Amino acid sequence: MPTVGVGRDLLFQALGRTYTQDEFDELCFQFGIELDDVTTEKDIIRKEKHLKEDDEVGGNEEIIYKIDVPANRYDLLCLEGLVQSLRIFCGVDSVPNYKLAGIGKESMLKMHVKPETSVIRPYVVCAVLRGITFDEARYNSFIDLQDKLHQNICRRRTLVAIGTHDLDTIDGPFTYEALPPSEIEFKPLKQVETFKADKLMEFYKSDMKLKKYLHIIEDSPVFPVIYDRNRIVLSLPPIINGAHSAISLKTKNVFIECTATDLTKAKIVLNTMVKCRRILLHVTMFSVYCEKKFEVEPVEVTYPDGKSYICPELSSYDMKVSLSYINRIAGVSLEANKVAGLLNKMQLQAKQSVSEDNECTFIVSVPPTRSDVLHACDIAEDVAIAYGFNKIPKQVLASLKPFPLNQFSDLIRTEIALCGYTEVLTWILCSYKENFPMLNRKDDKSTAVIIGNPRSADFESSKRTIERLNPNRDFAEVRLDQTLLRQSQVSLGRPARLVCGSSAP
Repeated sequence: MPTVGVGRDLLFQALGRTYTQDEFDELCFQFGIELDDVTTEKDIIRKEKHLKEDDEVGGNEEIIYKIDVPANRYDLLCLEGLVQSLRIFCGVDSVPNYKLAGIGKESMLKMHVKPETSVIRPYVVCAVLRGITFDEARYNSFIDLQDKLHQNICRRRTLVAIGTHDLDTIDGPFTYEALPPSEIEFKPLKQVETFKADKLMEFYKSDMKLKKYLHIIEDSPVFPVIYDRNRIVLSLPPIINGAHSAISLKTKNVFIECTATDLTKAKIVLNTMVKCRRILLHVTMFSVYCEKKFEVEPVEVTYPDGKSYICPELSSYDMKVSLSYINRIAGVSLEANKVAGLLNKMQLQAKQSVSEDNECTFIVSVPPTRSDVLHACDIAEDVAIAYGFNKIPKQVLASLKPFPLNQFSDLIRTEIALCGYTEVLTWILCSYKENFPMLNRKDDKSTAVIIGNPRSADFESSKRTIERLNPNRDFAEVRLDQTLLRQSQVSLGRPARLVCGSSAP
């Protein structure tokens, strides 16, 4: 699962209230995400550089929340997306209505795609954010979302590469071309000299961040490149943007382009950046900071065959699902009005209707930010999340039967726990010494499974007995004055044993 790091104070300010750590942890659980870690910028730097706790490092002591989000929820990969979703979930905000600026085709910026791009990266989608206001936190979040999308749905830029530019420094119409590397010359981002594209590839082979993307195009006879009307290079996708159009805290109008080998992925990413479906997500997320909230200016993209498309596509799409299906899949029995309210908490607007066979159904409007909703079962899952998984009654399907050993073990563990014992979970593996020499036993090469390439001397083989455990490892966080119950698997071909005691042996 992707992990999103956000400043606690900035998060609480955006949410409109403060939480204790336990309260926020509970909110995350209710929404279907997880507060994975609480740290600081200094601790993160120490961990990355493998430094000791008393070593001096840069950074500050701001509390950072590390939040695990589902891999298919691209709209939660930044502070803006998290805040918007949580505020809607808590009933503070309503579902936003993303819309395109009402301008005619003749007033739109144009992107012309040349036929040569078909051999390298054939697709491009674009959008414009007007009147955006950046501060340092918003700017960092904007760049961080771009990086996370590159690593996630963009598959390390192999499927999609995102370029963001200060529109006030360039002029349309734009052209997306594919040229021999020796014919492309520009000053790349954060550099002071100009490079030809072939020399630039050699230059970046020593760059720790960019060298991992060079293989995507370095063997191609032509490189993709985007020019403005004055032949200024905007970007050399998927490697680097040009320095001329770099965005900054002073940027007011942002031009976003996404080149791709997969058009569907490109649209999702763009929608994310503007907070729209998948690639356009970048646009939807940060349209909240525009002068006209949630409004995005479209761009007309014309392909070599003469066909033109207006992007981004910010329209919602409708999905029909019955109330009985939702209740059956979620394992609940809810009224139609209750289900509609739960769906609204998950940014899904639902209208009730009656089918031809008099069955209650919903027409669910899926916004461009929710690219994870692909099937009716996704609708039912969101109902279950909003209702609360802990409130759903446990059911055992008649067709499912537990293994006799597991069923017997559960009954025994429950009875012993009722006698006041605390169950602890121990490791299945142990060291070779704990299995044999320390128990004065010889290895007969048949009763224990030996790990061929153990990561640690503590985990070299499966346990052949449960009597000998390592208190420092198996009970590191448990007080030894407790009465403990532990269960462990052993590789003897017979049921695992249960051992209880007043303390660890």
